[in-house]
Amino acid sequence: MTYPVDGKIQDRFAEGILLTLIEDGPKALQEPENYNVRANIMWAATQALNGLIGRRRATGLGDAYARPRADGDARLDHAQTLAIVLPALWNEKRDAKREKLLQYAERVWNITEGSDDQRIDAAIAATRQFFEQMGVPTRLSDYGLDGSSTIPALLAKLEEHGMTKLGEHQDITLDVSRRIYEAAR
Repeated sequence: MTYPVDGKIQDRFAEGILLTLIEDGPKALQEPENYNVRANIMWAATQALNGLIGRRRATGLGDAYARPRADGDARLDHAQTLAIVLPALWNEKRDAKREKLLQYAERVWNITEGSDDQRIDAAIAATRQFFEQMGVPTRLSDYGLDGSSTIPALLAKLEEHGMTKLGEHQDITLDVSRRIYEAAR
């Protein structure tokens, strides 16, 4: 999630992938032998990873934060790291990502009432709730990770990987990353 670039096809494609995961994810947990549900999830995941939705636009930060893993030693997988980081990241960058977050709120979660900030808060909360519903905790503490020791290790990993200015505008410094990790405790 970055900023509007009039990438209508890419936006709708990404939203369709998300809607499929939101619809079929819980079904996969309830009906693990349901081939059609599993096939839809795998097809959605394949489409999300093949790079097509990123054409003609800047890409988001999820992968950047997932590389050094949220616990610094790869005990957490990519999805777990994203579930921890995304809600805090979106909250931190809510002003810069306002238009896209409002679009996400409306098109993915059907959140259309309330002030802009209320709708953004509701979309972030719905995202966090979905991750939790899928059995993917959304806080560092949910994994037994102490923020006081984990966050400095995470920041050191970002620095080690040369990831000191992240984001589509290169405006997420280590200080901003610290705030994001603190919010994800």
